[in-house]
Amino acid sequence: MRNSLLSLLMANFGELVLVLGDLHLPHRAAAIPPKFMRMLVPNKMQHVLCTGNLTSKDRHDHLRDLAPNVSVVRGDFDEADSAFPERKTVRIGDFKIGLIHGHQVIPWGDEESLGMLAREMDVDILVSGHTHNNTVKQKVSDEMK
Repeated sequence: MRNSLLSLLMANFGELVLVLGDLHLPHRAAAIPPKFMRMLVPNKMQHVLCTGNLTSKDRHDHLRDLAPNVSVVRGDFDEADSAFPERKTVRIGDFKIGLIHGHQVIPWGDEESLGMLAREMDVDILVSGHTHNNTVKQKVSDEMK
């Protein structure tokens, strides 16, 4: 009974998305912290969005084991010849999501520049990394007022 109730609740909840980036392993840290690693259960999430700087194929393989849908863009520490694109657009539910690493935006994390890029990519949500800061900003466009 409990599992069927949980399945019903999750079906109405939507899709679980893991957003991460700038892992810099093993350059800036030896490993993902064990407390966080325990939460990375295969097939718990439906999507992984990664803003780059995986720095190794092993990290990408690990992400692919976590969810059926994995989107990764190239960071400034990823190999230039990697198959990851500079930017990517994905649709999750009703949202069109843009994904970039963020080193392309100067100054880094500049809200006006990020807003222009979001409009250029024609996305509802823009996910950017590189600044190593966790922030969420909501902007209401003139069309939505």
